[in-house]
Amino acid sequence: MPVELRKRKAPAVPPQAPPAKKKAEKAKAPAVQPAKAVSAKAPKNAPNGAKAPTKVAVGDIIDLSSFGGEIETHDGDKTTLKKLVDDSDNGVVLFTYPKASTPGCTTQACLFRDSYEQLTGTGLSIYGLSTDSPKANTTFKTKQTLPYTLLCDSKASLIGAIGLKKAPKGTTRGVFAVDKSGKVLAAEPGGPAPTVEVVRKLVGNKDVDGEVAEEADDAKKEEGKAEEEVEAEKPTSNDAEDKDTAEEGAKDDA
Repeated sequence: MPVELRKRKAPAVPPQAPPAKKKAEKAKAPAVQPAKAVSAKAPKNAPNGAKAPTKVAVGDIIDLSSFGGEIETHDGDKTTLKKLVDDSDNGVVLFTYPKASTPGCTTQACLFRDSYEQLTGTGLSIYGLSTDSPKANTTFKTKQTLPYTLLCDSKASLIGAIGLKKAPKGTTRGVFAVDKSGKVLAAEPGGPAPTVEVVRKLVGNKDVDGEVAEEADDAKKEEGKAEEEVEAEKPTSNDAEDKDTAEEGAKDDA
């Protein structure tokens, strides 16, 4: 019997696995950092809306309405440089001192006290200025019998504006003067006696107060005339001889 050949079935080809889907890599955008808000910081030395301090020089014209910020008196009253100038007859003198009731500051304050009448004779108002508290300045004023007001500038706004603030903290001894128009008459550091001398020269300057200088000249002229009159009234040697001769003649007649 013939052998029947069976055809082998071709082996089943396993189905090809679908190609793996590539994960689309999303390009990560760099994280954008939020922009920092830049805030304009107010100058440390110019609180209360005052302008940034700049170095002032003699002859400068300053804006009194915004110069130096707000300060207070030893009595605790709020004030400004503009108000002080408005209340004065001819302007304001500020002498700065580091600390109330210390030896150098006492010497300076007493020198201004002893020359007070002379220094204010031209219409300038004198003020002491420091970063001391009202209490400390009141004690200082009372103990030394100071005839002028002491100003308390705890934030050194006015001290910085007139260029007499030490960095980072402290006050340079000095003097500052300004007239009614805002013109700077003096602005310089100095010791106790030199600060007084600056103001003494200032009030003696005809440009500051011509009337006072003219009165001094008139007084000198009057003194000169008086001396001439005294000399004119003195008898000359000839007059004296004539007088003696007349007296001798009178004796002979008697």
